Amino acid sequence: MCGIIIAFQDYSPALGITGSHFVGFKNFLQFFRSYQFGVTIKNTLILSLYSILVGFPLPILLALMCNQMRSGRFKKVFQVITYLPHFISTMVMCGLILIFLSPSSGLFANVFGLFGKEFPNLMADAGKFKHVYVWSDIWQHLGWDSIIYLAALAGVDPSFYEAAAVDGATTLQKIKYIDIPMILPTAMVLLVLRAGSILGIGFEKVFLLQNVQNIMSSEIISTYVYKMGMQSMQYSLSTAIGLFNTVVNLIVLLFVNWVSKKTTESSLF
Repeated sequence: MCGIIIAFQDYSPALGITGSHFVGFKNFLQFFRSYQFGVTIKNTLILSLYSILVGFPLPILLALMCNQMRSGRFKKVFQVITYLPHFISTMVMCGLILIFLSPSSGLFANVFGLFGKEFPNLMADAGKFKHVYVWSDIWQHLGWDSIIYLAALAGVDPSFYEAAAVDGATTLQKIKYIDIPMILPTAMVLLVLRAGSILGIGFEKVFLLQNVQNIMSSEIISTYVYKMGMQSMQYSLSTAIGLFNTVVNLIVLLFVNWVSKKTTESSLF
């Protein structure tokens, strides 16, 4: 935590934290006035909100679907298949994405070639980067993210389903009036947690998929902090950007937690 002081200094490794000159909010103003401020904020928000809008409801739908499966063996096989991609490392996942999407020798390029079509170079298209990032992330983590919802559904009293069956409720009505209300508190807590990291989208995957052709859409706060701190050695500026990111995430977390508590009575605190 003492390292936060660097954000308010013209930090020099030779002088250390105690000997470096104090400059106040100069580093923050430098970031706010730079061209990269708008670009990094916009790209980070687009990727984060896109991930939440698509990646938040899909695990719930998958859990609801799995909960309705009656064949125990098929259910287990299906769950294992959807869980496995989660255990692929980020480095390997990015390698697979680059191989599959290669416009010359990739899997999809060969499939398109069978029909005489040319597969576009998605990784060189800045407008397509967000779709590649989000949907590959959903494929990798969809099954794993549904586990907590399946655990919540496993705790539902079976008598609720029996009473609904006696009343002639359909499967959709059971989902609407039993399953969804039971997992709503869990879903709201997870939504609060995801909203709290709205500007803290992961660094590794974006950095590994980034290239000079898609950088206008792939440059986010975390990659910019890395470049300023580790490559340009502007330690004070990178610390200030990271601190700004953390403060914004904290404010969003508190706000979404307050909204959740007022609307659904479910919150972190």
